[in-house]
Amino acid sequence: MKSMTAKLLTTAIAVTFATEALATEWNVSLWGKRRAFTEHVEKLAELVSAKTNGEFTLNISYGGLSKNTENLDGISIGAFEMAQFCAGYHADKNPSITVLELPFLGVSTLEQEWDVSMAVYNHPATQADLGRWNATLLMPSPLPQYNIAGVGTPPETLADFEGLTVRATGGIGEALTMIGAVPTSVTSEEARQALDSGIVKSIAFAPHAHMSFGITEAAKWWSTNLNPGTVNCPIVVNTDALNALSDAERDALMSSIGEARQHYIDFYENETMAKWWPLLEEKGIQQISYNEERLAEFREKAAGPVAQKWIEENTARGLPAQELYDLVVSTLSGS
Repeated sequence: MKSMTAKLLTTAIAVTFATEALATEWNVSLWGKRRAFTEHVEKLAELVSAKTNGEFTLNISYGGLSKNTENLDGISIGAFEMAQFCAGYHADKNPSITVLELPFLGVSTLEQEWDVSMAVYNHPATQADLGRWNATLLMPSPLPQYNIAGVGTPPETLADFEGLTVRATGGIGEALTMIGAVPTSVTSEEARQALDSGIVKSIAFAPHAHMSFGITEAAKWWSTNLNPGTVNCPIVVNTDALNALSDAERDALMSSIGEARQHYIDFYENETMAKWWPLLEEKGIQQISYNEERLAEFREKAAGPVAQKWIEENTARGLPAQELYDLVVSTLSGS
């Protein structure tokens, strides 16, 4: 009897080890805390685990694996298998996707932002660009247009932006420079400290980030409709890790992207924005709106010059920059 029990125990242990050996675990590097900006990754993890009966799991870490500005580097060396980053953190490392951060592109919905991002992600030049970092673009993190929250005298005219210090990255920062503002590219996690210390007087963020990073606790005003652009923050995976997946695991991952997309958009529209407007009222934050004449001034000063500069600089890098820009324009026109 003891011999039989020992054999059964040995068999059970062997089966357990074999099962563990077959299980696939990916580490995922995010930052901050769980919020609208990360809901598609959370949903993806849930779906992948369910479809594989827990044999393929995504272990999500908020800041425990890497700094947000170093996530692409971590992907390149295989320090983790999946990560989120923003193009503006290191434009020189991912110039192709910075086309999506150009100002005043005319994106009006999260669905449009997703579709135009995927069009650029699927372009061979973009794939080769990110391929230098052993990275495969999986999906975007579509954000609404940024607007500016700040302290001090609110900028109600174009002239009021002269000398205004603002936390802004990428094309938004470029656009604000064109109208006289002084942008700085501190990370999202450093933004509130920069505002409190006087390094900047204003912050350009999407609504969820204004809430998540405490900007609404300090801000006195917010621009409702400047809409200078947004940042592009893809989810990428280590290409070697992606290629190492079994067919079933890869299918579980890729087939879950559509549902993760819809969950993200629903969450942003029905949860985040439902809290945003009441919060502005609760905190007594002055809402500044610009008429069409003033918005046209912004576009004239910023949109064309910044786009042309981007095309010239990235053509010189060897990218088909005009083609990428035209792809963005045509995709948005088609939508």
